[in-house]
Amino acid sequence: MALMTDSAAGPPLPPGCSAHEPGVDDLDDLVRLLRRHEREARGWPGADSEAVAAEVTGRGASTHLHEVVRADDGRLLAWINCHDRAAGRVLVGVTIDPDLPDEEADRLATYAFGRVEDLGREVMRRRGTDATQLDSGAFADDPRQQRWLTAAGYGHVRDWWQMTRKVDRDSDATQPPPREGVEIRRVRRDDGVGMPEEEDLRAVHLMLEQSFADHFNSYRETFDEFVNRLREDPGHRWDHWWLATVDGEPAGALVATTVTGRVDDLGVATPDSSYVEYIGVHRRARGRGVAKALLRTVIADAALRGRGAVGLEVDADSPTRADGLYLSMGWRTSYTTQSWHRALSLAGSDDLAG
Repeated sequence: MALMTDSAAGPPLPPGCSAHEPGVDDLDDLVRLLRRHEREARGWPGADSEAVAAEVTGRGASTHLHEVVRADDGRLLAWINCHDRAAGRVLVGVTIDPDLPDEEADRLATYAFGRVEDLGREVMRRRGTDATQLDSGAFADDPRQQRWLTAAGYGHVRDWWQMTRKVDRDSDATQPPPREGVEIRRVRRDDGVGMPEEEDLRAVHLMLEQSFADHFNSYRETFDEFVNRLREDPGHRWDHWWLATVDGEPAGALVATTVTGRVDDLGVATPDSSYVEYIGVHRRARGRGVAKALLRTVIADAALRGRGAVGLEVDADSPTRADGLYLSMGWRTSYTTQSWHRALSLAGSDDLAG
């Protein structure tokens, strides 16, 4: 979904700039731009070339609309990224060169968020829908991004704790067994083709859909959208999908990904880590120790693979108070992110989304 669209009658592109759809030749600059933004807004960089390439030119390109802005001298100044996440949901990324003076950066941000509306409406036209939620974000310690979001009509709706647990390859490799009646297993694989059995994948999808039905901003994602989106992630591995049962009935699921280790700014290599994309327990199975059993499984798996840590995200206002469980098992908050929402309609009558 990388086709560019003509700009609506929105804010003009600042003088001395040009905009185009990014391609392979832009990837290195995009990674550098993201890392500089992360360093300024969060304190350290984390973006990597695999993830950026997956969105721009790889498996995820079909669900993204992008635009980059360059100065006439060739410097990359901004990246506008709209991800068609699901029907009625567009994830928005606007990254501006952190070294630009505020006046220049403000003009560019105004243009960028105007272009987000153009691209968001293009997503709606392709899906045949007349409204969507624009879902953007900011680091908690990034007042400049927050100021731009406010000016563009977005509302701050939630905080998320980004938590990390270090893994000890020796002591974490063996974990206590689940409670009686609870079983954790990987999704089954078809020995003939090596792909997971669809029945198990559908069970994981169903458990997660039903588990999050009472959570903040829950929305329906079809089975095909769910599976295809996760496969777009360069860290996706089929053997990182687990299904939990209680007394033989599906009761929960966990899907994790691999985060490839990097070389930090001092030239020190860091080991790979695991990241919990989703963990959910069905309401009928809560209180049986299913979540703890799933987490112990992914910790043990990470230890056996020689991983250095397991990361996850938790809603700061989770109705299940999941952070208490994570804290008790060794997770600690590394930083906080924010969700900012805005409603967008094809006709142009828009409101804040709660």
